[in-house]
Amino acid sequence: MQMDIMKREQQEGIRINKYLSEAGICSRRAADREIENGNVWIDGRQAVNGDRVLPGMKVIFCGKEVHPETEEIMIAFHKPVGIVCTAEKREKQNIIDFINYPKRIYPVGRLDKDSEGLILLTNQGDLVNKMMRAGNYHEKEYVVTVDQKITPEFLRQMSGGLYLEELDVHTRPCTVTKVNDRTFRIILTQGYNRQIRRMCETCGYRVTRLVRTRVMNVLLGDLAPGTYRELTAEEMQRLKKLTAQSYSAPKGQHKRNGGKR
Repeated sequence: MQMDIMKREQQEGIRINKYLSEAGICSRRAADREIENGNVWIDGRQAVNGDRVLPGMKVIFCGKEVHPETEEIMIAFHKPVGIVCTAEKREKQNIIDFINYPKRIYPVGRLDKDSEGLILLTNQGDLVNKMMRAGNYHEKEYVVTVDQKITPEFLRQMSGGLYLEELDVHTRPCTVTKVNDRTFRIILTQGYNRQIRRMCETCGYRVTRLVRTRVMNVLLGDLAPGTYRELTAEEMQRLKKLTAQSYSAPKGQHKRNGGKR
């Protein structure tokens, strides 16, 4: 199957958003925005969404030529409180400048400014899409401290799924276990904006500390705040195995495109 995809891409080219993603420039969604803004060119012509890139074509992104990234990069970073998970230079506390990694990478998802813990950064755009797609049910684990004693009713409500009025969504049932009087562990397969904080607020609690300790098979461990490490070969192998059957785009989009992506 993978060989068929590679052969087809050699003959028909790679969609421009996927090309930019796999080159380590940005995610497919961000690429789509830049294409719509007129910042992407293919062989001297302004690109449009859906364009394909064939071997030998010259691609310009925001004024700079794109050279496909061949080295696979994936790092685990312990984000401190106050750092923002964005590549936007206008954000003074952006995660990219803070890490100052020598090659272009971008974060896999987000961890809000007031939270800390594990976040992965990579140059592998398609892997990012597979890891972040909620429909793929990949796990993220957190240790959370709240402002009052945890009750059996609180654990029941949190684990059973809640309606979040601000977002007009229902959270999925999840695993929640008590650690001590005011701390619990929670495993999510979704990533709504400030989801855990909103869930706690719905139950009348306020989060005082939130630490992400695991993303799929990768653990935070004893990684110090503000430091990073490269994933081991074993971690990468396991991560790829876990995402091998995952979608990198919404399921409906796969059907519409005949499963090409």
